[in-house]
Amino acid sequence: MAMIADKIELHRNFWSGMGSSLILIPPCEGELYDLDDYCRRFNHPAEMWKSEMNRARPVVGWPTDGIPCVRANLGVVFVPALAGQGFKVIEGSMPWPDAPLTAEAIRAARKGELRDAETMRLAYEFYRIHQESGEKEVAAYLPDTQGVFDIAHLLRGDEIFYDLATPETSDWIQELMDLSFELYKEATSLVKDAIGESNGQMVHGHGTPQGIFFPNAGVRVSEDTATLLSPATIKEVVVPGVERCIETFGGVFLHFCGHHENLFQQLLALPGVKAVDLGNPEAYPLDDLMRWCAQSETILYSRLPAKPDEDWQAYARRIAKTANRHGTRVILRPMVFPKSREECADMLGLWHAETDTGAAGKGS
Repeated sequence: MAMIADKIELHRNFWSGMGSSLILIPPCEGELYDLDDYCRRFNHPAEMWKSEMNRARPVVGWPTDGIPCVRANLGVVFVPALAGQGFKVIEGSMPWPDAPLTAEAIRAARKGELRDAETMRLAYEFYRIHQESGEKEVAAYLPDTQGVFDIAHLLRGDEIFYDLATPETSDWIQELMDLSFELYKEATSLVKDAIGESNGQMVHGHGTPQGIFFPNAGVRVSEDTATLLSPATIKEVVVPGVERCIETFGGVFLHFCGHHENLFQQLLALPGVKAVDLGNPEAYPLDDLMRWCAQSETILYSRLPAKPDEDWQAYARRIAKTANRHGTRVILRPMVFPKSREECADMLGLWHAETDTGAAGKGS
């Protein structure tokens, strides 16, 4: 059975450009999030931990490159709630923020102690339970901290778009980005300290019960709202926030949903963006994704869609062949996979054999 230390060594080799690309094969087909009885579990860290562990334990010893992992699954409201924003937890759904805050309320948020806020208390208790459980073959990772601009949008609501469109509010926009970055940085640092994780490294599962060790990046940055912005606004407002996250945490794993080629290319041009995940990979031609990632030496760490009626062998070979053609290093979250443990082991071996090109990337 491969232990966490073995997987970390495998991942170190991958980031240095050695060996094959990686694949995260799930032990069963299931939903991205477990939302059964979520309202109750949200406010009870012990129940939250039990549920997340029930998803992670089957990954231990499973034929996959991923590390079994858990997080306090508190949703996108985690950081905004630390600033005093209300939120709703509705059965069958992830939590969502209440009414946006005024500029005065956002400014006032920086006067409080984030460690005393309710969502931080829930996170601390979750990670304390995990640390004391003795289940050392399951790694803990960060809650959903979003990104600087996404936090600003959650706090300010759609008023942020009027702010951006009004030249007279440019100073306020800069202040809002500064406040949002400070919230992101402090919240992230507090939880990394609780986990016992250094600034420039992490294990991250990206909402799934198996993840990857990053020796060269300490945080994930999610910038979904940025897909609504023009290239000029992305460059002026979004990119500086990502750069500050890179500077503070040594590198980032980037995510966004939606379709925006310019956003994709602007962010991949930043050397500190080590890997990228797309919430809607089907919106892009596969060859374009592979080419853009290869050109920027960025790891494509993502789900990738299957063709109709494509079996797992044809799927894995097609993705691998496309990656090899462009010289792209990939961490694949497959969307077609076998139903038995034995066939999953075969898929793992096939993927490794097909992608072992020795190509190096920006991750090193």
